Amino acid sequence: MFHTYALIGGMPEIVRNYAENRDLTSLSAIHDSLITSYIEDAEKYAANNTQLQLIRHAIRASFAQAGKRIKYQGFGNSNYGSREMGEALRTLQKALLIYLIHPVTGFTLPVLPDLKKSPRLHVLDTGMLNYFAGIQKEILSSTDLNNVYQGTMIEHLVGQELLASNFDALSTLQFWVREKKTSTAEVDYIYSWNSKLIPIEVKSGTEGKLKSLHLFMENAPHSMAIRFYAGELQITNVITGTGKKYKLLNIPYYLVSQLENYLTWFQKEIDG
Repeated sequence: MFHTYALIGGMPEIVRNYAENRDLTSLSAIHDSLITSYIEDAEKYAANNTQLQLIRHAIRASFAQAGKRIKYQGFGNSNYGSREMGEALRTLQKALLIYLIHPVTGFTLPVLPDLKKSPRLHVLDTGMLNYFAGIQKEILSSTDLNNVYQGTMIEHLVGQELLASNFDALSTLQFWVREKKTSTAEVDYIYSWNSKLIPIEVKSGTEGKLKSLHLFMENAPHSMAIRFYAGELQITNVITGTGKKYKLLNIPYYLVSQLENYLTWFQKEIDG
C-alpha cells in the first residue's frame, strides 16, 4: 500500500480518481495536466515577461532535479545566472510548489543553515516527480524503494513526509554535510527533537555502510540516530570507527509520519 501511495502521490484529483477507479494507467493524463497547469499559472508569480520565462523554466527543471542538490547558476542546463534563478526558485517556494532544504554543519542547537552551500530541492508532490521521471513501473515491481531512481525517490518521499509533519511557523528541515578537500560526508536529514539534533538516513544494507552517519555520531553529544529502510522495526547497537557506541532505530519507510511517537518510545527504551 505504501508503494502505491509513493506512486500516485497525494494530489487531491489524483487520489480521488484512483479511489474511484483503481486504475493506475488513467493517472498519467491527470499528472500531465497538473504540471501543465502549474507552468501556465506561472504568470501569477511573475512581475514581467522575463521573470515569467524564468519561472516556467524553473518549474520544468525542478521535476528533473527533485531530491537532488542543486546550483542556481545554470540551473536546469540553462544560461541563467545564480541571482535570477535563485529569485525564481525562492518565488516557487513562497508559492508552495517547491521547498529548498539547506545544509547545516553543526551538531547541536540552534540550527544555523549554511546558505552558501548548495541546497536540496523538493517538489510539492512525489507522485508528480515519479510521473515526470517515468519510474512508476519500477516502484510497483520493487521490493525496496531504495533501489528505485538511485534512491532519490524514497529519500525525497521521506523528506516530504517530514515536512508535512512540521507545519508550524518555526519548523524547518535540513540535512548535514561536511565538505573538505580530502573527503565529504552527508546525512540525509537532521531532525530537531527534545533539544537534540537527530540524524536521519534513508538507506538499506548493513549499519557498517552508514559512514556519514557514523561521522556525525562521533561528534554528536547524544547516542540516538534514525534509519528509514525496507526492513522491520528494530533497535541496533552500533560502534563507530573511533569506538563511540550509539543506538540506531531502524524504521520501515511507511512509518515516517509516526516519527515523533517512535522517538519518544526510542528514548524510553534507551532509558529503560
